[in-house]
Amino acid sequence: MGGKYHHGDLRAELVRVTLDLIAERGPAGFSVAEVARRAKVSPGAPYRHFPERESLLAAAAATVACQLSERVRSAVEGHDDPADALAAAAGAYTGYLLERRAGMDVIYAEGLQGPKHADLHEQTRQMTDQFLTLCLAVSESPQGALELMEQLFTQAHGYGMFWLDGVFTRHGYTPDQVVRKSTAAARVVIDGHQRAAANRTRG
Repeated sequence: MGGKYHHGDLRAELVRVTLDLIAERGPAGFSVAEVARRAKVSPGAPYRHFPERESLLAAAAATVACQLSERVRSAVEGHDDPADALAAAAGAYTGYLLERRAGMDVIYAEGLQGPKHADLHEQTRQMTDQFLTLCLAVSESPQGALELMEQLFTQAHGYGMFWLDGVFTRHGYTPDQVVRKSTAAARVVIDGHQRAAANRTRG
């Protein structure tokens, strides 16, 4: 290998390979040495762009957050009803998790906290603000919107993990079915959230 690289952008290629490796092994199974081997560069080549393991993982996590935002933006287009848009966003998260095998588990992976990973934190903030804005449209208060966002992220991630871990595959569910189920379940949660808020207002 000798450090020679036949692609145009080594940094982008290292991030791409990292995402593929995480899809296979999860964040805990990621190593810079394996990324270098798969990218066909010398073991030291990644460190010219990323000074440590966590900085490469953070770049991959920032890509996940950015791609999730794009997926959600596409999913909510055409939905005039705020509840339908939010449910579609939750389903989009599940769909992305099934496709890329990466989600909040990568974005909040151990070692990625702190000021060194500013780009990751900014991409994460933009993604969560996007979800929060959708939640605010169906909530009576900011606190209620935050609670709803937490519930929907947890539920959407859980649907994806049930398929990835083989629970839903044993039932014969396809990825498309899992996304539809996640979207429908999100709508149930949203409707319940709005009913509870209405009851509090009447009370």
